[in-house]
Order: sequence, then structure tokens, then C-alpha cells
Amino acid sequence: MMKETRKTIYDTLLGLPLFQGLGHSSIMDVVGHTKIHFTHHAPGEQIVSAYSPCQSIIFLIKGGLKAVTYSDDRSYHVEELEHAPFVIEPERLFGFSQNYSSSYMATSDVDLMHISKNEVITLAANYYVFRINLLNILTTQNQRLLRRPWRTIPRNRREKIVRFFVDHSSHPAGHKLFHIGMQQLATHIGESRLNVSRELHAMTSEGLVSLARRIIEVPALEQLLLSQH
Repeated sequence: MMKETRKTIYDTLLGLPLFQGLGHSSIMDVVGHTKIHFTHHAPGEQIVSAYSPCQSIIFLIKGGLKAVTYSDDRSYHVEELEHAPFVIEPERLFGFSQNYSSSYMATSDVDLMHISKNEVITLAANYYVFRINLLNILTTQNQRLLRRPWRTIPRNRREKIVRFFVDHSSHPAGHKLFHIGMQQLATHIGESRLNVSRELHAMTSEGLVSLARRIIEVPALEQLLLSQH
């Protein structure tokens, strides 16, 4: 466990989205009255397991994580890389399902900050800015999901493949590993395996993806999005 001084905690909170906009006196009040737990993890350590209860907000304040998300039938999964500062699934703290949807593993030496659900509720009740920041995070995510059914229909095979990648990513940027076979991908997007194979190999020749057995590596999803235009 890391030993943190009040000054270090103060500086840490200032860099996190949920606390941005709080004044100096409010931040110092949070530091003095909030139970904040810090942990350190070595590369390869499991941080969170999918489907386990979400009982606190976990902030990644140093290092990187790998997020792994499985389909409901566990026939394919996606790996994504996350870097500090990052908040692990704050939307899972409340609502119908209060369990994590993905598993998270440290990819480097990692420092985390944990604030329990009860403390989050107290912070939201006592600090207007914290409450608004939390609502902004949750409503922004909700609005993005509600817009998905209204997007333009993909016009060609590449757009169908990219749409699948985007829809199965937590955000449309960064490094992704899709552990899925070409036939399964073809079924999901309504194309033949041959057409999907041709398009993926064309993407490979452009340096946009790399292929291995049942693995499609996307070094930068944002570059794939740009390749459609």
C-alpha cells in the first residue's frame, strides 16, 4: 500500500475529472474527511474481475491497465489498453447491474485510488461540483449509447468491419485486440467470410490492422475511422 501525504492526495485529486472545478478549500476538506484507499500493483496483477460487485470507484492514477471484455456466449473477446488518468466503470456503482462488465489487469507498475460507494454518495451530497462532474460522466455515456441506433448505415464492407470494432470498444481510439474468427466476424456483419478476409488483408496492406489466428490487432482505432473517408 502506498503511503500518501495530504499534499500528494491533494495533487492527485486535482488531476481527476470528478474533482476538477472544486476550490482549494473544498479539496482540502475532501482530503481531511474522506476515506481514500491507495494500492500498488505489479505488472500482471488482476485488479478487477468481470461480473464481480462494484463497491467503489477506482481511479488509475499511474501506469496502465488491460481491459478484457467477453461476449455473452464467451465465443469472442476484446482487449483494450487504458492509461492514467482513468476511472474503472463508474457507471457500475449504481443502477440495475452493479457488477463490472470487464476484467482489468495491470500492464505496468500501477497505482490506484479507491473511494467506497458510501463515500461517493457523501461527496455527491456535500459538493455540488463533484455531483455535476459525476452526472456529466454518466449522462455523456448514456447519450452516446442512445445515439447508436440512429447512426448512418455502413455503406461498404470496411465500414461494417469498423462499425463492429467501434461498437465493441469502450471508446473509439487506441490499441485493440479482437479475439474473433473471420467467419464469426462475417456472420456478425452480414458478409461472406471471403469478403471479410479480402477487406482485412487490404487493411493489413495499409498498416491499419495485423492478423493472426483468430486475432485482429488494431494499433490505433482512430486511424481505421479516418480510413473510411
